[in-house]
Amino acid sequence: MAQARSADTRVPNGTGEDTGTTDPEPDPVPAQPQKATYHDNAAVMGKLFFDTPDGPSVCSGTAVEDPARPGRSGLVWTAGHCVHGGAGGDWFRNIVFVPSYNNLGLEGTARQSAGEERIAPFGTWWATWAEVAPEWVAEGKPSEGGGSPFDYAVLHVQRQGQPASLQETIGQAAPVWFGAPSATGIGDMAVWGYPAESPFDGERMFSCQDRPGRLSIRPEQPVLYRIGCTMTGGSSGGGWFARSPGGGLALVSNTSIGPTENTWLAGPRLGEPARELYRRVSNKAGSS
Repeated sequence: MAQARSADTRVPNGTGEDTGTTDPEPDPVPAQPQKATYHDNAAVMGKLFFDTPDGPSVCSGTAVEDPARPGRSGLVWTAGHCVHGGAGGDWFRNIVFVPSYNNLGLEGTARQSAGEERIAPFGTWWATWAEVAPEWVAEGKPSEGGGSPFDYAVLHVQRQGQPASLQETIGQAAPVWFGAPSATGIGDMAVWGYPAESPFDGERMFSCQDRPGRLSIRPEQPVLYRIGCTMTGGSSGGGWFARSPGGGLALVSNTSIGPTENTWLAGPRLGEPARELYRRVSNKAGSS
C-alpha cells in the first residue's frame, strides 16, 4: 500500500469547449480536509488499492446500498479506470477497499508509526467481482477524456474470515440516485476522496462542494457533471453526492477526470446503463 501511486485520468484545460454542451470552466474550489474521525463523519468513504501493469496504484471509493440485500450490502462504487485499463487494457488485480482509511486523519510521523488498527480500523475488503461499462472497455483512455461519460464501476467486496457484510461492519451504505437531473436542474454537489498527488499525500480524506456545470467530451455521448475542486490524482472514483427528492444525500456520480492544473473535476451522469451494471453486480453477489 505504501508504494501505491494515484490512478487518474488527466485532460487539458478547455476540453470539450467546442463540442456538445459545455459551460465555462468553474473557479477552483480549495479542497477541505474531512473532519476526523472519518467513520463518524463520512463512514461510506474509503480508499482503493490495486495492482496495475505499471505497479501498485490507488483510487477512492464509496460503500453503496444493495437493494437485493437491505442492510447487508457488500457493494462499492468507484471509477472504471480504477478497475480496468480501458481500450487495449485489461482488468487490474488485487483490488482492496479500506473503509475510513486513516480514520483519525493522522499526519507525518504519527501516521507512519500508526498500527494497522488505526489505519484500517474496519479491515481490508477484497473485491470478489467487478463490472465496468462496455463503453469504458472500448473507449477508455488515460488522457483526453476518452470514455469518461461511462467511467464508473461497481465492486462486490468481502473481508477474509468475516461473515458480516461491509455495510453491517461500517454501519452505513449510500443510496445511488440513478437518473438524477442534469447540471442545470440539480443543486450543489459534494465530492470526497483521498488525493495523492502534491500538495496532498493520499493519507487524508478531503472534500469539495460546488454547484455543477456541464462538460461535453463527445457531442453524441452523455454530458458530464463538472465542479471546481483542487483535489489531485488519487481522488479518482470518489463519490459525488447531491440532495435527493427524499431530502437525504445520495450518490450521483464519481470522479472521472480533471485537468493537469487541478482546478476542477468531472464525473459521469448515472443513467439506465449504470443502473443495469449495478444490478448485475448485485445479482452476481447474490449467486456467489
